[in-house]
Amino acid sequence: MLDLTLLPAFLAASVVFVLTPGLDAFLLLRTSLRSGRRAGLLTLLGIHGASALQVGLVVSGLGIVLARHPTVLTALRWAGAAYLGYLALATARELARSWRSGSVEAAAGHRAGGFAQGFLCNITNPKMMLFSLAFLPQFIGSAGSPTAQLALLGGAFTVLAAAWELLLVLTASRIAPRLRRPAVHNTLEAVSATTFLAMSVALVVH
Repeated sequence: MLDLTLLPAFLAASVVFVLTPGLDAFLLLRTSLRSGRRAGLLTLLGIHGASALQVGLVVSGLGIVLARHPTVLTALRWAGAAYLGYLALATARELARSWRSGSVEAAAGHRAGGFAQGFLCNITNPKMMLFSLAFLPQFIGSAGSPTAQLALLGGAFTVLAAAWELLLVLTASRIAPRLRRPAVHNTLEAVSATTFLAMSVALVVH
């Protein structure tokens, strides 16, 4: 039997976490602005494919096992840092090409994002799993089946996050055509490269 008495408090806390800017939101905004709705939606699917996997590990109990092995978490952090570093380098190269040409290439010519990018960015960041391990169990309450309660909570959190991020994708892709000017494009790429690099460093030092 599920304990729904704590669900309102859980949803309120979840909204605060969902609205807090992070890597997923930044990646979705950049992808949608740079390459349009389809690329943004594919990236969103990748992000939440990875999120569902991490929540599933927590619900099954495997997340606790992984959390007790610092070597695994360290490997994930370094993999995530390396991938973000790669994105920073690729973005910087794109920015350099744009500066040399003085124009913005068609979005189809440098398609950014996609399922793989969203999945890799999320799955190599252990913060989601550690967050789930620390946050979800606080709302088990008197549930007769903790596993079912955790599954409900994880599903609710994922739906909230996906709904908010879908809104980001649709909004960003709608205004994207107005931003495809060299100055705006180059500014976005410079901010993106800097942000990816900063997030890469943050994963290593924390």
